[in-house]
Amino acid sequence: MELHLQDRQSAELAILASRTGRTPDELVEEAVDRLLAQDAWFGEQVQVAIDQIARGEFLSEEEMDVRVARMLNR
Repeated sequence: MELHLQDRQSAELAILASRTGRTPDELVEEAVDRLLAQDAWFGEQVQVAIDQIARGEFLSEEEMDVRVARMLNR
């Protein structure tokens, strides 16, 4: 796979690689791994929420308004 970066991105990546003692390729692979892990986690959390809603485990609009008001007043 090829990856095309803007000149600014390439320059910053080279600086980060030099500063951390890693190669640009290693940094890009790490970034992709983090992105994929974050995407998987998000999908799992959405499914958790869908399952909770299906079981009737959610707050009413009024309950949510009370919680938000309480949080903002602290």
